[in-house]
Amino acid sequence: MLPPNSVVYLGGVGDDKYAAILHDAVKTAGLRVEYRVDKTQPTGRCGVVITDHNRSMCTDLGAANHYDLDHLKSPEVWKLVEGATHYFVGGYHLTVCPPAIMALAEEAAKNDKAFVFSLSAPFIPQFFKDPLDATAPYWDYVIGNETEALSYAENHGLETKDIKEIAKALASLPKKNTKRERVAIITQGTEPTIVSVGGEDVQEFKVHAIDSKLINDTTGAGDAFAAGFTAGLVAGESLAQCIDQGQWLAKLSIQELGPS
Repeated sequence: MLPPNSVVYLGGVGDDKYAAILHDAVKTAGLRVEYRVDKTQPTGRCGVVITDHNRSMCTDLGAANHYDLDHLKSPEVWKLVEGATHYFVGGYHLTVCPPAIMALAEEAAKNDKAFVFSLSAPFIPQFFKDPLDATAPYWDYVIGNETEALSYAENHGLETKDIKEIAKALASLPKKNTKRERVAIITQGTEPTIVSVGGEDVQEFKVHAIDSKLINDTTGAGDAFAAGFTAGLVAGESLAQCIDQGQWLAKLSIQELGPS
């Protein structure tokens, strides 16, 4: 959704055929990657079992689980960090290298650049609460689905299951960069997307309708939403347009089988 080679992705791979497959795929997509190559660990893989509209994943993180701050801080990679206008971090990385997340977060706050964070999974607020909370003051945008929001509320003593109230609570958390109001976004599948800016009253955005017969695989739908949304931010679109792009891309994603 953005011009070719305007986005850089950082992560870890092994020195194997799966890394080669990734390199070919991202080249076709116009995505630049700067991988940390691990000679001792294989490239991570994920098996997905799909039953009707439900899916279950079995993941072997491999080299992705060994990403380190040294790679991020290497001169050639950090130069890309300094040149970027927006940073996006998935909550899954809290299980790997929190110092790398904090380095990006601090760089964003120091230079008034947008820091976008995805909660990623319900187990993140449950089992990685402390590193999650350390990143919270740096969130300019925080994205999650309803199950992730409920998990956050349960593990942070918010005595509510009201998604709108949880969105307001997320948007109201203390913030490092006060030049930007925090925006909390909670998706709810086919139900409206809930948005709170700075903890104020919430907005609701109806999702793009889709015939259930067209849904093939919901894996990555949340990532697709985050990607479309963040692409809108980078392009300077309005909040409503960013939400619209996220929903559009998620709708496209769930009609595809696998991550293609």
